[in-house]
Amino acid sequence: DSPTVFCCETLVQSICDISALQKGSICIKANAQSCGECIQVSETCGWCTDENFLTVGESKSARCDDLESLKKRNCNEAKIENPRGGVTIDKDKPVTDRKKDKAEKLKPEQITQIQPQKLTVTLRSDEPQTFRLKFKRAEDYPIDLYYLMDLSFSMEDDLENLKNLGTDLMKEMQAITSDFRIGFGSFVEKTVMPYISTTPARLINPCTGNQNCTSPFSYKNVLKLTNNGAEFNRLVSQQQISGNLDSPEGGFDAIMQVAVCEEQIGWRNVTRLLVFSTDAGFHFAGDGKLGGIVLPNDGKCHLENNIYTMSHYYDYPSIAHLVQKLSDHNIQTIFAVTEEFQPVYKELKNLIPKSAVGTLSSNSSNVIKLIIDAYNSLSSEVILENGRLPEGVSITYKSICKNDVVGTGENGRKCSNISIGDEVYFNISIESKKCPSNGKSEIIKIKPLGFTEEVELVLNFICDCQCASKGEPNSAKCHEGYGTFECGACKCNEGRIGRVCECSKDEVRTEDLDANCRKDNGTDICSNNGDCVCGTCECKKRENPAEVYSGKYCECDNFNCDRSNNKLCGGHGRCECRKCICDTNYTGSACDCSLDTTSCLAKNGQICNGRGTCECGSCKCTNAKFQGPTCEICPTCPGVCAEHKECVQCRAFKAGEKKSTCEQDCKYFNLITVKDRENLPQPTDQSFPLTHCKERDANDCWFYYTYAVRNDTKEVYVYHEVPSFSDMGPDIIPIVAGVVAGIVLIGLALLLIWKLLMIIHDRREFAKFEKEKMNAKWDTGENPIYKSAVTTVVNPKYEGK
Repeated sequence: DSPTVFCCETLVQSICDISALQKGSICIKANAQSCGECIQVSETCGWCTDENFLTVGESKSARCDDLESLKKRNCNEAKIENPRGGVTIDKDKPVTDRKKDKAEKLKPEQITQIQPQKLTVTLRSDEPQTFRLKFKRAEDYPIDLYYLMDLSFSMEDDLENLKNLGTDLMKEMQAITSDFRIGFGSFVEKTVMPYISTTPARLINPCTGNQNCTSPFSYKNVLKLTNNGAEFNRLVSQQQISGNLDSPEGGFDAIMQVAVCEEQIGWRNVTRLLVFSTDAGFHFAGDGKLGGIVLPNDGKCHLENNIYTMSHYYDYPSIAHLVQKLSDHNIQTIFAVTEEFQPVYKELKNLIPKSAVGTLSSNSSNVIKLIIDAYNSLSSEVILENGRLPEGVSITYKSICKNDVVGTGENGRKCSNISIGDEVYFNISIESKKCPSNGKSEIIKIKPLGFTEEVELVLNFICDCQCASKGEPNSAKCHEGYGTFECGACKCNEGRIGRVCECSKDEVRTEDLDANCRKDNGTDICSNNGDCVCGTCECKKRENPAEVYSGKYCECDNFNCDRSNNKLCGGHGRCECRKCICDTNYTGSACDCSLDTTSCLAKNGQICNGRGTCECGSCKCTNAKFQGPTCEICPTCPGVCAEHKECVQCRAFKAGEKKSTCEQDCKYFNLITVKDRENLPQPTDQSFPLTHCKERDANDCWFYYTYAVRNDTKEVYVYHEVPSFSDMGPDIIPIVAGVVAGIVLIGLALLLIWKLLMIIHDRREFAKFEKEKMNAKWDTGENPIYKSAVTTVVNPKYEGK
């Protein structure tokens, strides 16, 4: 009964209604002409295949609506076409639970770190499909590490410290994996001006003074990946420093060749690490123009005898090109650079996923610790990436990482701080907004960056309904076979339109056809509520799917009827063709007139208290002086007792003001006299309402009577009390005078008592004072410390003359 609760319930219902209208309007606005078109609008849309579903004036597109609206419009649920998408797992090999200390040695392709490996996803427009991927870092996973070193002159002391790198790094990596391989390559710069000096002497020895340097080169693959650390040390110790003119180096050319030349480098399908060691900056795309090189880098392998031969022909690769190739070949990059160039390479790291930057000491003495720290940092993070998505397809990620840390958005693609043996999960949601133009399946791949494993997704698209496969081409149900009858409706051939393809597009607008759409030869086509298609009215659709135009000429609707209390048909009927069809017990143009008389019953059981008529559930009083919902209120009436007092007196006692006209004015009731007051009718004893009255007669004596209406007969029962002394009224004047005199006398007495007490109190106080005065004794001796204020001084010279 609370107004607040009612308001909230109304608000919630309004919100729900608006939501339903919005969904319905999407389906209706699409104006779908076939089941296939309908289901591609939204996952909330369905198509009614019932042949008899449409009413007069409705177009084929009215079959497409939200599911609840179709049911309300009496489409059998079994005949609603509403295909759904889904996810099927095709390959689900469990992740590998491998221990390094076990005797078994698995090949890299036998190790699984991501599950499942292949799925088929069936997509319907606007309906996302979600599946979960699990990733687990396998213990003792093989590692390939390629060390790419800058051999310009400034790196001379660094080369000396790398002579034992192979065996030392092998020992350190044993703590991480038992299957470790290492390779070595070096780079300097493009062999053209102005990067190097091209004078014959400088081409042989680019260094100045007595330094013995090797000829400049762009990139050289010194050692293919191997598990022989001693061989690494031997070949590195044979390397010589070279030189160039400018400060930046051609490292990007070398990185590109290391990435794309898989066979020459010897990469396996395992963890691939590229350590890039330098103490200088880098050239990138566009810098080649300084040497007259304008052809963009082609991203292909150009190694001959392990030397890059096209550095003078192709420009440096761009950073984006490099990112793509490193990602395609699952290579994780570690930039080991001096402190001076840390800011530059940290910016580069932000552009290259799965890369790290370490500070290289001036002589590369800390390179082993740097590599191990960088590897631990890279391997403790997994980042998912996907291939190119088909048009209209979107993908979102949600990660559930270690300690139940949840990531969304871009953070949903990755998990950090993953230790060996930890399992993390990714909830992946794929959604399609439309079918591809060719309607064929698409394949996309999702893989963790830096890993060779990947998940293959086969995307199938729901572009048509199942019932379409049972269509009947050139059906007799379609006009002269101009369409295919499928899903309960005609799908017209090219160039044909209409509900049953009865019209050619060239004949849509002709005067003869339009005449068939005018009611009573009027001027309005389809009553301005529809379109004339092939001589037949197809009514317009409303934003609210519950509101429809109907009729042969769209002349009817179910929303323009009279309203009451802001409700269509007063909420007590339905609107059909702009007229209210009222529910039982209701009438009127807006169904606002109730035929129920319960609300008109007065307390005495009479309709409108016998003083009016019941119309539409409320009383209309015939006498203007009576008011109220049941004509019981009379502001100007004296009351039942006062109204009948004079008539009761004249009938019972032959007295009162109406004594002379009693026979004419007071014969409207039956009078019954009782001898005892207890014999008067009581309310609990009666099945009809009565009123008890107590009034005085002409002799100022009390008499009692009841007034009642029984079976339309008015009855009055009277009892007259015998006068007694106790019944005589008191004399008011003496009582009032006595009370006033008593109040005055009591006041005077109190005042005199107060005055007497005050006189006695004063006399006692005075006597006490006199007594104390007589008893007072004063001491008349001198005060020993008293000094007179007068001082007499005698002039010694005064002789008294």
